[in-house]
Formats: sequence, structure tokens, C-alpha cells
Amino acid sequence: MGCFVNPDGGAFQVALNSEIYVDKTGLLSYTNKVMDTKNAWICNSRPRRFGKSITADMLTAYYSKGCESARMFEGRKISGEKNWREHLNRYDVIHIDVQWCRTSAKSAEATVSYIESNILKELRIYYPGEMKPDIGSLPEALSEIHTVTGKKFIIIIDEWDVLIRDEVKKADVQEQYINFLRGLFKGTQPTKFLHLAYLTGILPIKKMKTQSALNNFDEFTMLDAKVLAPYIGFTTKEVRQLCAQYHRDFEEVQRWYDGYSISEEHVYNPQAVVSVMMWGEFQSYWSMTGTYESILPLINMDFDGLKTAVINMISGGMVEIEVNTYQNDMVTFENMNDVLTLLIHLGYLAYDKSRKMAFIPNEEIRSEFVAAVKKKEWNELVELQIQSENLLSATLDMDCEAVAEIVEEIHMGYASNIQYNDENSLSSVVSIAYLGAMRYYFKPVRELPTGRGVANLVFFPRKEYSDMPALLIELKWNQSADTAVGQIKKKKYTKALEHYSGEILLVGIHYSKKKTSHQCVIEKYKI
Repeated sequence: MGCFVNPDGGAFQVALNSEIYVDKTGLLSYTNKVMDTKNAWICNSRPRRFGKSITADMLTAYYSKGCESARMFEGRKISGEKNWREHLNRYDVIHIDVQWCRTSAKSAEATVSYIESNILKELRIYYPGEMKPDIGSLPEALSEIHTVTGKKFIIIIDEWDVLIRDEVKKADVQEQYINFLRGLFKGTQPTKFLHLAYLTGILPIKKMKTQSALNNFDEFTMLDAKVLAPYIGFTTKEVRQLCAQYHRDFEEVQRWYDGYSISEEHVYNPQAVVSVMMWGEFQSYWSMTGTYESILPLINMDFDGLKTAVINMISGGMVEIEVNTYQNDMVTFENMNDVLTLLIHLGYLAYDKSRKMAFIPNEEIRSEFVAAVKKKEWNELVELQIQSENLLSATLDMDCEAVAEIVEEIHMGYASNIQYNDENSLSSVVSIAYLGAMRYYFKPVRELPTGRGVANLVFFPRKEYSDMPALLIELKWNQSADTAVGQIKKKKYTKALEHYSGEILLVGIHYSKKKTSHQCVIEKYKI
């Protein structure tokens, strides 16, 4: 048992000892299946607080010869697989935490040599007769051991991308590190001495021009997690079970922490869910993850349409995005798409793969964006905020003329950035217009399934403002505001709020392309 080679399962045992542990051992059935195949090279990237290290520790505890971990996995999901004991504690495992190694090495420049020298030292203890004295690189050592003994290894690297993320100005450090990884994983020789390689970090593998630096890896990301989606975070089923156990309001948890829809799986941030279960406070738990330091430099970049896109998303909208140009680093930004793609990988945005659109996933993240943009660089938001608060007041006062006038003003202000000539695009502008509502309301629900149709926007009041009415807004293009309200009634949209006991305002907004004007009708409705 060593620090790097064949470590014990102590780190995973700490997770099991915790009051809340959600069983993710089902992931092992996939790694068992792909071992010693072309798919045995896995890079599973996800944001901070999404359980990266726990997963790496679980893999180590399961496979490492340095463990006797049967009791850890008995009764877990993996134990339902017939061959689960076949792989238990049977392999030489090398576990590398790059963040820890960088700190111990005292510098980024010394990190790779620190990793290699310490692992080589431990390998000489395990294989004293198989390693020649002059072997100086880890790939060479693994190849030599395999040639002599036929033994193969499993390599698990946690925080694999630290030197890519944190050393953006040190091209020599990054080049040295990428070459180290290529030596371990690229070409025919590594397939001979490795059973499995598992990398986890925040970023996907760095692109060199248009191709991945390690293009033999299968990548599972926040853009597309494929079959590993249920293991990226907590699933809806798992969160429901926790809410039942800890007597938390599932719908409230859903509003605050749901929103990452990955490969048809709804995923919740594990740390946020655990925190609200333990402490019962619905708030943002991102505050200690360097939110401002992460967001501000990115959203303040001078790319056309970036700030408008952010305002749109804060208001509950979605933004079309091209994710394939991003180079998977922290320095190469060519346009707005690259910035937004990085924010998806960091967990500050979610991605709808089918529609190729980015959006703010939930109230937790939206509150962090709101806090971040309250800076002098965002003075353009101040005027919009004032207009929006006036719009909300006019809506609550049922002042239809004022509502139509303010929506028209905001439309004119954003017409150059958000072109619209149909109801979907009109919805984006109206959601921006109601930006001021976010203090009192949750992020608007778009196209909420209701009755025999869909409502365009539904604003549910926060619990602390339960005396305020819900807003059900129907939008019409080149029709009348009366038609919009009539459609709400005809299609029984209010069934979407049948469990809501307060007052509802039905708001119909119409835009005439021919007259370039807006109309509004507002009615009270009580369930």
C-alpha cells in the first residue's frame, strides 16, 4: 500500500461515513464493462462540488490491491452485478491527485517531475527486480514491468486539468504536462500496460488546434455525459428520496437546485442538495467557490452580444450557442460562444443539447449571476432594472397602458440585439422586461405544459412573497391582447396553477409587427 501506487480505501470510507451518501457505485458496472477495450480511456469532467474526487476515490477503493474493500461495496448497487467480485481489489492502481501534487511540489514547473519521481520510487518497492536502475519516466517503467511480468495497471487522475486551468500563462508547463499525459495514454504501447484510464476534472481535454490532445479518450462532459449522466450529480429520483427522508419541500428544492439537463437526465448539484438537506436553508451554496473571480472576468469580455445574452439568461431566457469552437482552456476565447461554453463546464450555465442553447439552470446560480453583475461595468443594467421594476408595479396595478408602453420601450432598446418576429422571440424580450420580478418571483417557467396547450411565461412568487399574485403571461404576435387572454381561458392554462392557492393575474401581451406597437390586457383570476 502506497501513497500513489495501490492506495487504501480510506478516502472513500470517509464519504461512506458521512450522514448523506448517495450510492453511485453503478458507475463501476460501466468501467468493468469497458476495461481492456478501446473504450477504456475515460475523461469524465464536471464542475466543482459535483463529486469528482469521491468518484475517483470510489474507483480506487474498488480496484486497488492495497484495499480490502468488500464491506464497502456489499449491499451497494454494484453488488447486484454478477461479476462484481471478479474485479474487486485485483489490480495495480495508480491514483494521482494533481492538485495535491502541485502543492507538494511547491511549483507548477516541478509538478510533473514530482509525480514521476514519487511513483517510480513506489514502483521500485513493488517491482524491485523488474525495473532497470536507469528508468526515468513513468511510461517507460510501466512498459518495462508489463514486458517482464505481463502485469497491467489502472491509472486514475483526479483534478487532471489543474495545470491547464491555473497555469494559463505558462505554456512550457502545459506543454510538459500534455507530453507527460501523451506518454502515458497515446499510442499502441499504453494499451499493452493499462487496463483502464480514468481522468476527472472540470475541463474537457485540451484541444490542440481542432483536435483533442488525447483524442483516444471518450469524453463525458456537461455538454454530453452520455451513459454516465446519472453519475454526474444527484438525479431527480435520488433528490426526491432525500426530500422525503429529511422532510424538505421537493418543489422548492427543484426550483433552487435543478436545471442541469444532461443526456435526458435531470441532474442536481450534490453539495447544494446535501447542504439544504442538512441545514434546511434555501440559498446559494456557491459563495465559497470563487463565484465573482470565475464569472466577472468572463462576462465582462468585450464580445458582441455577450452582456445582452447574460441579461437574457438572468431573466429566464435561453441563448443559442455553438460549443465546438472552444479550445478547452482558460485563455483561448475568440467569441461569445467560447465564453458561454466555458461557463457551462464551470457549472454556471446549463446546456440544452437538442436545441443547442445555454441557460441559467436554477435560482442558486441565478442569484450568483445577479450578485456578480452588480458592478460598475454593468451600468447598462441599472436603467433596465428601473424600467423593469416600473413594469412589475404597473402589472400588479393592472395598468395595461403603462405595461404596453414600458414593454415597447424595452423592446426598442433591445431590438438591435434580439431580433424577433414571432412569439418565441417576443418571449425573450418580455422575460427581459420583467427582470425586476426576480426579487419576488422564481425564474419564469417557459412554455409550462398546461391544460390543452402551453403558457408562454409563468412567474411563481417566492415563499417569502406569497401574498403577491402569480403571473401567467400569454404572448401573441400580430394578433390581439384579448386573444391572448382568451387563449389562456380557452386552453385552461390555469390548471398549471391548480395547486397554487393565491391570486393569479392573467396578462395578455400583443405585438403588432405592422404597427410596431404593443397592447396589453390584464385580468384577475382566483382558483
